[in-house]
Amino acid sequence: MAYERPGESPIDYQQCRYGSSKLLFRGPKKDTKKRYCAFIGGTETFGKYIVQPFPEIVEKELGLPCVNLGAVNGGIDAFVNDESILSLCNEAEFTVVQIMGAHNMSNRFYSVHPRRNDRFLKASTLMSTVFREVDFTEFAFTRHMLVSLRAASPEKFGVLEQELKTAWLARMDLLLKRVSGKVILLWASDRSPDDEEAGPDLGVDPLFVDRDMLEKITPRAHRFVEVVTPDEVKGLGTKGMMFPPMEAAAAEHVPGPAFHGLVAARLLQAIQDK
Repeated sequence: MAYERPGESPIDYQQCRYGSSKLLFRGPKKDTKKRYCAFIGGTETFGKYIVQPFPEIVEKELGLPCVNLGAVNGGIDAFVNDESILSLCNEAEFTVVQIMGAHNMSNRFYSVHPRRNDRFLKASTLMSTVFREVDFTEFAFTRHMLVSLRAASPEKFGVLEQELKTAWLARMDLLLKRVSGKVILLWASDRSPDDEEAGPDLGVDPLFVDRDMLEKITPRAHRFVEVVTPDEVKGLGTKGMMFPPMEAAAAEHVPGPAFHGLVAARLLQAIQDK
């Protein structure tokens, strides 16, 4: 559902901070002095354009506050060194960690903004050496840069992609070591982790993450929940979503309310199975 005032969001996300973290999260701010659950993730966990994202649905069903720590376009880097967020997770009844892509994090080839992980900051000497023909000052976002690099040299891009996969495994391993207590890993995507990446824009999030990579990290978690968008849900498009008209194109790439309901149901099943 588009909103009549261009540029103005029809949803009040009530953004808030926890502890000394500089990240802004979706509110309302939860009371963390009593029992609660924590949710780490990207745009899907935040619930952009969604009135009731899956952490809120889980909260209503469980009767337990669910702290939404989702960050729009967030990657692992936004959380792995944030002591306030890690402390929240360590004191939670359980933490749901959404699987995020391997592109929005710093690695040996390039660095990203520590909080807005989709923002490309700087190419390393290694990157500049491998892709000598590329002017990296032209890029502001990681996806745009990676699409351009693959088009420039698919062979060289293969070396970069392997680095992203290796860095992702190391960063996920570190995150899961720093989060004590029960962790539920969540795969929430339009594609299965068994699907081959394809398409001119690198494919479907979480980018570069596959089944083999998941199998290396899932033993560290209490549960693994895999949710792939059914065709009938994909067919709903932006039905039930709320966004300014100027953001209609962006909304088409974000999961809608039906998907959030499905994710919540799967998570509740995993939580209740214990």
